[in-house]
Amino acid sequence: MNDRRPDWAWFDEPLGVGLQLGVQVESVVYRETTEHQDLVIYETSQWGRVMALDGIMQVCERDEFIYHEMMTHVPILAHGNARNICIIGGGDGGILREALRHPVEQVTMVEIDASVVELCTTHLPSISDGAFDDPRTDLVIADGARFIADTEKRFDVIIVDSTDPIGPGEVLFTSEFYGHCKSRLTDGGIVVTQSGVAMIQGDELTTTVRRLGEHFADSSAYIAPVPTYIGGFMALGWGTDNTDLRALPNATLAARYKQADITTRYYNANLHVGAFALPTYIADYVEAAR
Repeated sequence: MNDRRPDWAWFDEPLGVGLQLGVQVESVVYRETTEHQDLVIYETSQWGRVMALDGIMQVCERDEFIYHEMMTHVPILAHGNARNICIIGGGDGGILREALRHPVEQVTMVEIDASVVELCTTHLPSISDGAFDDPRTDLVIADGARFIADTEKRFDVIIVDSTDPIGPGEVLFTSEFYGHCKSRLTDGGIVVTQSGVAMIQGDELTTTVRRLGEHFADSSAYIAPVPTYIGGFMALGWGTDNTDLRALPNATLAARYKQADITTRYYNANLHVGAFALPTYIADYVEAAR
């Protein structure tokens, strides 16, 4: 938090492009330096409660549904018969909430920092919306990369909701990690990853797609606009051996959405299809990985 104006908190994200996001803060709800990171939750005047880790915006009550819906429903509905889901990270519970809207058997969520889960459940309860109490939830407090390397479980979809590739999140962007994800997926399974804001983290996207491509027949990305992730479209990495899944027709996705009987605020079949139609500058970053 910067005191240049006492009624504003500034998130100075270390992206090296001279951008700064400011949100007007009414109060600091909670702050703690955990074993892994500095965690702070703010009450803001226009965006609801927001959480930052090491000074970087992670989740905001007002727009979280865009990111969480697109990270979750795109791979699950593309798969078409996902029963076992694994979430790496995602301690706020938003992706867990969305995954449990589907008729899944179990969602295994692996979060390295127990404090994130506890504090988000206490101070940002609308995001998880009771998902941690669902009997289909298997919450594991562990290093996500180590869990994927060691587990004997198999998953239909793996969703990597990580921080940026610095600090504890760095290992979740390695080729070795993606290889372990491949070995833990069922046939035709899908892995999706948080891959940064392409306008200002294009190299991160290229590297992610390239490393996914070392293990999967189809590696690419799709996009979603999240206002509090400054810089334009958020890129979401995509890896699977089923090359048909990225090009499913609208009618198929709409039918699966209807059958799942879920309600969304952002996701729909049209947006699902359109999310893979990349703006040229983002497509160039993806093509650079080929």
